[in-house]
Amino acid sequence: MMHHAPHIGHPGPVIRQLDDAAINRIAAGEVVERPASAVKELVENAIDAGARRISVDIADGGKTLIRVADDGCGMTPGDLPLALARHATSKIDGSDLLNIHSFGFRGEALASLGAVGRLTVTSRAAGHDGAEIAVTGGKVGNIRPAALNGGTVITLRDLFHATPARLKFMRTDRAEAQAIGDVIKRLAMAEPSISFSLRDVSGGGDGRQTFRADAETGDLFDALHARLARVIGRDFADNSMRIDAERDGFHMTGYAGLPTYSRGAAVAQYLFVNGRPVRDRMLIGALRAGYMDVLSRDRHPVAALFIDCAPNLVDVNVHPAKSEVRFRDPGTVRGLIVSGLRHALAGAGHRASSTVAAGTLGAFTPEPTGPPRVYQMDRPSAQARAASYAGQAPSFAEMQGSYSARAEPVPANQHPADEPLTAAPLGAARAQVHENYIIAQTDEGIVIVDQHAAHERLVYERLKRQMGEHGIAAQALLIPEIIDLPEADCATLTDAAPDLAPLGLTIEPFGGSAVAVRETPAILGNVDARALILDVLDELSDQGGSDTLRARIDAILSRMSCHGSIRSGRRMQADEMNALLREMEATPMSGQCNHGRPTYVALKLSDIERLFGRT
Repeated sequence: MMHHAPHIGHPGPVIRQLDDAAINRIAAGEVVERPASAVKELVENAIDAGARRISVDIADGGKTLIRVADDGCGMTPGDLPLALARHATSKIDGSDLLNIHSFGFRGEALASLGAVGRLTVTSRAAGHDGAEIAVTGGKVGNIRPAALNGGTVITLRDLFHATPARLKFMRTDRAEAQAIGDVIKRLAMAEPSISFSLRDVSGGGDGRQTFRADAETGDLFDALHARLARVIGRDFADNSMRIDAERDGFHMTGYAGLPTYSRGAAVAQYLFVNGRPVRDRMLIGALRAGYMDVLSRDRHPVAALFIDCAPNLVDVNVHPAKSEVRFRDPGTVRGLIVSGLRHALAGAGHRASSTVAAGTLGAFTPEPTGPPRVYQMDRPSAQARAASYAGQAPSFAEMQGSYSARAEPVPANQHPADEPLTAAPLGAARAQVHENYIIAQTDEGIVIVDQHAAHERLVYERLKRQMGEHGIAAQALLIPEIIDLPEADCATLTDAAPDLAPLGLTIEPFGGSAVAVRETPAILGNVDARALILDVLDELSDQGGSDTLRARIDAILSRMSCHGSIRSGRRMQADEMNALLREMEATPMSGQCNHGRPTYVALKLSDIERLFGRT
């Protein structure tokens, strides 16, 4: 093998001061990853300027044109050149980088965009004339008068023309346009009182409006609820829980979807810190932990959560694009999210997503019999219904011997319309079909209950409640297991020991960087203590908290509840079915089984009648 001789005699590397153009292009590489990044910076500037209406026009996915117009405070002609200089901003004075109340604060967005594209800024402040300034490839032009009623219009053409290599890494126009749309929607959620519009003007002309959200009115929650309905969808607004929780200086508000309204991927999780959209692993992990025992691992919750705190409790200056944050006390924030979500889930009771019923109705396919006929039929009177029930009673009695369907007899002096149980949320049991599904009648329609899934959830919640009252029993190891760990991991685990002890896991320092596992949860039986500790450590390092142990315990309880619940195929009497319905109404989170599937489907009478052409 040949060895290269050292570079003896060659001059060493020379340190050079880069020129401003190169510095700005480097800064642009950090801040402006793609057209969506440029849109984010410009729209955030408009929000900081106090705009009440913001419109965005793009062409070719933002590669050839991005135009952001707002009705904010605008800039004076003398401020325009300074606005294009690096680290020039009106939002902070530089004395305290932890007391930040605005989206932007670095003062490098416009300078960076001007370094990699053709940027034109037109602005007019109250009491001043309109003015315009252009910069191309970092070269700033002269100030010119311009006609503008007020506010600011920023036009960015040919993004990355000064750094053409970056264009090779751009995705398709459609993908870039979708990314821009996602940015606008996230900012629209953060600011319900501002009107937003996004228009694609590729090919010239007026183009096509791809998103619009008019300013919402009302209090905080009403305005936010209306804006979320516009951005995420009406189904989410109808099937979400209001979140409002506080802890140690942190306040969490927003809306979170019911467990039965979930997604197959984590594509609809929107998190905000002091109004700033963020993508933070710790926050996402906490959101997942809040739904831990109501969703299976392949389902993901839908939520829009807003965390507000004093600016000095969070550092937003830890990422070039400000998409990540660092909390002074991440454990408090994680605990707030988990407890706030679980409290809301418990308050939702037996509520299940209305989309389940919609999907059920959609599965019904009427038999094609030519042109549809609509029947207008009056509802029968109580006397007519009573006579009808009496006439049907013999045939109902014949069904008692069937193993696939059975109806509960109605006393001679009573019929379902007089049954007070029909006024209950889940109604009165009327029949059982296939020895697994309970048919109940309510004042507004019918309810179909999966008896095994429902009772499994009830038993599971009962086991959790009993464990919460009496604690988790711990089993002492005959010989404590000594586990050697890196020093940092040992310190992390030791700090978390007080939180793990109530779950039955007792650990103690064992000199140096080792820990001794003295007790493990008895419900887990024989457990690999080392593997358990390493799993807990991984979660602590990744998310700032660990739910591994709790998840394992809950999994055991879930299996126990499955074996201890009413099995499919069991024939139930009327009093048993009604007792199950009443317990479901009184038990939190009974609207979904332990895996997030619905335990019942509610169908409105009007929808059923529509299926049969009665309306």
